[in-house]
Amino acid sequence: MPKTVHDQATTASAQIEGLSASPLPMPAQEIVPLEAAVGPQAQAIAQRLAELDMGSAQTIIAFGAGAQTALRAISQEMLAGVKAKDLGPAGQSLAEIVSTIRGFSGSELDANRRRSWWERLTGAAAPIAQFIARYEQVQVQIDKITENLLAHETLLLKDIKALDLLYTKTLSFYDELALYIAAGQAKVQRLDATDLPALEAAVATAPDPVKAAQTLRDLRMARDDLERRIYDLQLTRQVTMQALPSIRLVQENDKSLIGKINATLINTVPLWETQLAQALTIQRSRDAAEAVRAANDLTNDLLTQNAQSLGEANKVVRTEMERGVFDIAAVKTANDTLIATIQDSLAIADAGKAKRAEAVGELAKMEAALKETLAAAKASAAKGPA
Repeated sequence: MPKTVHDQATTASAQIEGLSASPLPMPAQEIVPLEAAVGPQAQAIAQRLAELDMGSAQTIIAFGAGAQTALRAISQEMLAGVKAKDLGPAGQSLAEIVSTIRGFSGSELDANRRRSWWERLTGAAAPIAQFIARYEQVQVQIDKITENLLAHETLLLKDIKALDLLYTKTLSFYDELALYIAAGQAKVQRLDATDLPALEAAVATAPDPVKAAQTLRDLRMARDDLERRIYDLQLTRQVTMQALPSIRLVQENDKSLIGKINATLINTVPLWETQLAQALTIQRSRDAAEAVRAANDLTNDLLTQNAQSLGEANKVVRTEMERGVFDIAAVKTANDTLIATIQDSLAIADAGKAKRAEAVGELAKMEAALKETLAAAKASAAKGPA
């Protein structure tokens, strides 16, 4: 093996160790409420709280929408990365290098082998000459496959570094969602504790009770819309948290592939070349033939063991890769729960609407009865005593 190939494989191993030695930050588990936040975190929550205008339905609908849009882009990027992490070309090159070595028969080196009548008729070269020619041909194939493996290794290293950036971006959006959730919860608490009770108290003394009651109803509906929006952001935050370990899993798969490539470049190929070089030099006598057969047996055993190890490692990596995106059952459960919640909310809203409509009708009846009574009293007062 050329020294440059060995150096590149060693450098790749060192880079992987360097990346593994720098663990990525873990996401925060709890959402810090506004009253418990301090410093820049409190300012960030206050800024997002200022985005809310309870008189504008659009600000409630768009609350935290920027973070959700970024999450969609990140998810698409991650899924594209997962599809690209199949063994694919790298696995094919590994298979080619193993099959090339396995297809090279050490029995061709038997210098005492009697040439067939066809070889004598055609003047074919002696077995040792054929073996050397075959060795050179296979060596060229191994060199090409080695170059392909190094190229795949470089791409995998770039992907691992890109996934580090993707993890950091996803974590920042995860924290951003926490700020929006904390701001929304603070707004709901303020509405429940201060704004709504104040409006309820003002309805009784307002010059226009009907208008004041409508304002109260509008604020209550806006408050409920905001609460539903906060729930959507909480679901989004949970999905974002699920994306973080998925990214790490893809990275681990890439690292495993690089490890297998390095094992092939540093161990398998040099071992094979060493065994062939020994066979070429000791094939000068009968005793050398026995040594060559032993070396070939050893090489075949090593190749078989490496092939078995490669198959087992590939099976493990593939198994882990196939289950590395999202847990569909968990997402389906969350989706079903969300649908049920929305349906319950719609049913409750419809029931409330019906009750309000009934109440409006009753109010109209009472107002008409009161006006009729006042009119009768006024007429009676106009007539005077009988």
